[in-house]
Amino acid sequence: MKTVMILGGAKGVGKEILKSCLQKGYNVAFSGRQKAAGTDLIKSLNAKESLYFHELDLNSIDGIEDFYNETIKRFKKIDSLVLYAGITPIASILDAEEEIYDSVFNVNLKAPFFLIKHVLKSMVSQKSGSIIFFGSAHMDYGAIDRAPYALTKNALNTLSTHIAHHYAKYGVRSNYIVMGWTNTEGELALRYKEGISEQELKAQVSDVIPMGRMLNTFDPVPAVMHLISDQSSMTTGSIIRITGGEYI
Repeated sequence: MKTVMILGGAKGVGKEILKSCLQKGYNVAFSGRQKAAGTDLIKSLNAKESLYFHELDLNSIDGIEDFYNETIKRFKKIDSLVLYAGITPIASILDAEEEIYDSVFNVNLKAPFFLIKHVLKSMVSQKSGSIIFFGSAHMDYGAIDRAPYALTKNALNTLSTHIAHHYAKYGVRSNYIVMGWTNTEGELALRYKEGISEQELKAQVSDVIPMGRMLNTFDPVPAVMHLISDQSSMTTGSIIRITGGEYI
């Protein structure tokens, strides 16, 4: 039985990955800032034995090692690490404040790096493991109002290929999923603040995405499940674009 660790997992695509892992019979450790959200999800899925939730604020790495230790304590091993959590603040180079810059780097880059530090040691010891990064089409140069975000997503791609190159000899693989414009809770909340409804957003995006629609939270899941599975045992250092053809 596999154990999957998700940085995030209580919302959006992360939650759909969690549910798909349960259907496969996997154990899942997941995290989030809101304890109630994690507890409610475990109850709703009636999966107390297979799920572990760890309350975690990624603006600090103080709880990162505890998340790792508690997962090992509960499930004994980690077969796959899915790095889903992230924030997407609106900020160009010209108007980015230090607080926004630090926050996006803490959540999107620093927290994953230090979680990987612990998980990678475990994977090297057991001579196997799959690390899956969630990236963005902003990774190449990014929209003008997503400058700090674009930098973090590009850095995560470098981190993924670094792991793929240096740790393949230990049976550890690392791959990077480029997730396109998706109707996650965070995206919808951001647009609501701008006065844009979900219906209006989908109509707007349909003119931008070459394949004619916004991604839903299920679209990236099959690729993630493949990378978790042993069927992808020789796949490492890859970039998988699930963007509907969008290149920013």
